[in-house]
Amino acid sequence: MSSVKHLFLAVAAICLLVWSPSGGRCEDIYSLDDLYQIALKNSERVKITEENIRIAEAGKDKAVAGLLPRLSAFGGYIAYTDDKYAMTTSGPTVTQPDGAKSWGVKLDQTLYMNGREFTNLAISKENLQKSRYDLDSVREDYLLSVSFAFYDVLKAKKALEIADANLERLRKYRDAAATRLRIGEVTKTVLLRAEGELSGALSEQIRAGNALALAKAVLARVAGINGDYSLKEPYQEDIKTVSLKELQETAAASRSELKSLELQKKITEDQVRSAKSGFWPTVTVTAGYTGQDQSPSPATLVRDSTYGGVSLNYPFFEGGLRRAEVNEAKTKQRQAELAYRDVLKSVQIDVQNAYLDLATQKGIVKFLQDQLVFARDNFNAVSKQFDFGLAHSIDVIDANNLLLSAQRQLADATYNYHVSILKLKRATGKRLETAGRTS
Repeated sequence: MSSVKHLFLAVAAICLLVWSPSGGRCEDIYSLDDLYQIALKNSERVKITEENIRIAEAGKDKAVAGLLPRLSAFGGYIAYTDDKYAMTTSGPTVTQPDGAKSWGVKLDQTLYMNGREFTNLAISKENLQKSRYDLDSVREDYLLSVSFAFYDVLKAKKALEIADANLERLRKYRDAAATRLRIGEVTKTVLLRAEGELSGALSEQIRAGNALALAKAVLARVAGINGDYSLKEPYQEDIKTVSLKELQETAAASRSELKSLELQKKITEDQVRSAKSGFWPTVTVTAGYTGQDQSPSPATLVRDSTYGGVSLNYPFFEGGLRRAEVNEAKTKQRQAELAYRDVLKSVQIDVQNAYLDLATQKGIVKFLQDQLVFARDNFNAVSKQFDFGLAHSIDVIDANNLLLSAQRQLADATYNYHVSILKLKRATGKRLETAGRTS
């Protein structure tokens, strides 16, 4: 009983720590990996692409069905108005019965002599694999959009924290200016300037708060989550130094879009071969059983029979349809080749852009960290000088603006660095699920 009580108290304490004033409940806390998993389950875009895989699987089943013989059964009954007879030397013979019944089963298979059905089966398998690659591409693009929204929220949150800190600094400066005005060390202009800066900081805090609310709403829409929530800071990931050429080679071998287009090239080659099958004859093999009965039945009635046969068919003229189909297939083959080359060039540029952006953001972060250290030390020194009457109000404002600018730029650059890592991963064809670790 005691352990249950302790567990209840622990849960209650956690809820109080993350209590949501608007929702009156515990906040949900998500890491980037959590959002990835939720987004993939809820995304309509991903589900639509998954249905394409099911369509491709059905196409494969249809291709397999084309290789299997068709078995059919039939039966019928015909009732005549009256029975009729013909007089022969041996007596009357039934020429029209009162009623006739027939039934039977038939097994037949038609194949092109160059194996068109097997080519279509190969096409269906390749199309199924292509659909899987297309799904991978859609998933990765979607996860990248989730990542962008995730970091937009973190940026907005950091901007609000910076605005709060700036507001606190300007309040202290306003209070210091008011104190010095009372003892006659400064003029009222200094206090008015401090009040104006404080009002501006208040408006900036409101703007930052609204920007955070909007960013969280966008992330909730993109990832498919509901209610209030908070985010875990992402894991600080280090990227191993690799040459641009190696990254481009990795992308050429790993990008789902290129794998899909490679398969599309193979499919169009098979489609040309399939279209040329129209110039080959078809062979039809048939076997069956038929039974019949008549009332009254003639003496010559064959009540049942089993048969088999082979037929060869070749259309000599069909208005140029076969040639048009071959030309169409060849055109699609050339289009697939050109599309592959075009996307390969775009991927190489994409990798280069992501590579240079990552190097840029990494360098910017390093220098902005140094700038922030300088700006913070400068503000602290100027604030103390102002308290002792050794610095003017304009010096405090300039030092605070420099510190505020350094904080904002470093926050943006830090999160842009995280995003640039994800962009490089996506550009080189690496899965983003492994990029969502948290510290």
